[in-house]
Amino acid sequence: MKSDNNTIKLDYGQGCLELLAGEEVEVVLPRELPPAGPEEVGRSLEEAMGRRLEDFSGARSASILVSDITRPAPSHLMLPPLVRRMRELNITDLSVVFALGTHRRMSPAEEEYLLRECIRLPHSQHDPKACISLGFTERGTPVEILESVASSDLIVATGNIEYHYYAGYSGGAKALLPGVSSEPSVVRNHELMRDPAATTGNLKSPVRQDMEEAARIADLDFILNTVLNSRKEIVLSTAGDYIRAHRIGAAAVDRMYRCPVERADIVVSCAGGRPKDINLFQAQKALANAKNAALPGGSIILLAECSEGLGHPVFERWACEASSAEQCWERFGIEYEFGGHKAAFLAKESLEHHLILVSSMPRDKVEMCFMNPARTLEEALSQAWKRQGRDARMLVMPYGNLTLAVGK
Repeated sequence: MKSDNNTIKLDYGQGCLELLAGEEVEVVLPRELPPAGPEEVGRSLEEAMGRRLEDFSGARSASILVSDITRPAPSHLMLPPLVRRMRELNITDLSVVFALGTHRRMSPAEEEYLLRECIRLPHSQHDPKACISLGFTERGTPVEILESVASSDLIVATGNIEYHYYAGYSGGAKALLPGVSSEPSVVRNHELMRDPAATTGNLKSPVRQDMEEAARIADLDFILNTVLNSRKEIVLSTAGDYIRAHRIGAAAVDRMYRCPVERADIVVSCAGGRPKDINLFQAQKALANAKNAALPGGSIILLAECSEGLGHPVFERWACEASSAEQCWERFGIEYEFGGHKAAFLAKESLEHHLILVSSMPRDKVEMCFMNPARTLEEALSQAWKRQGRDARMLVMPYGNLTLAVGK
């Protein structure tokens, strides 16, 4: 987001949209930390929390889990110092594994974009059908992870820490479950999102606790995570034990992005541009972050190009099969199917707020998802003002994908 006088530029796809904001418009801005500098990743490896790479100097093979194209994790910046340090410890049989979870497979061009100068490292994409069983968590989730990862002497998970709407935060153990887990593992873990405690910014989310228990069972040895600001600059790198190091990063996210607000009649939330608004499956997180900023019955405008549409076939099927928002939400209470949860969450939100989506998706697809379509921000604002009144108070979240609004 950039601003010029009263013009706010909001990331949208690979470009931006402009919003003319008067003095009556409140802009929710994070308290961002400055970039940490090029040595930050190396520093975190030297000052690792709880576990150090030196503790695994006897290992010879290692699987390094990295994020896929839907995540902003700067793998190309994390891998060089990590690989260099591992080779210094004679851990030379290295394999990079893209932790897709149940996401689509990536193209070779996408792999190269994520790895850049590290593209020559042996690398592969997760295959959820090539997993082996290692046991069960206390909540009954089967711990089934990619066999090539499970057979490594050392498992290292990389990633980025930001808010997540049912796991509390991304990063840490999430690279293993769901990253390199079987579909039954992912489904069982994600069923826990129906628990009222499975909310954004809650480290006690049962989904995250289950992920971390799975990491213990699967012997996740070490993590390397970053925290980024809105310019995608590393402000903190944290490494070591998958819980201790993760909590350091989560605290930094809170310092920057947990924002108390007075609720407004109209809230504009920006999903953050590509890749965060590549599809509605991903962009919905910016809506979840904004819901507490809107008054009951208020309008929430989500800006998300959604060039790949809804982003998940089950999401689309659930939305298509729903006779009403009420029916879709009730279905979620008695039936869980991964992907369907996105339709259910949108249905629930549409019962509490008037939802408007500015996107490139066909109008009928947007309406199918319990939202009102708009091709432009101006059209969306016209809809919202017509419903809420011209004197409605408006709040803008330029970093809706990052910023968590909490009521004062």
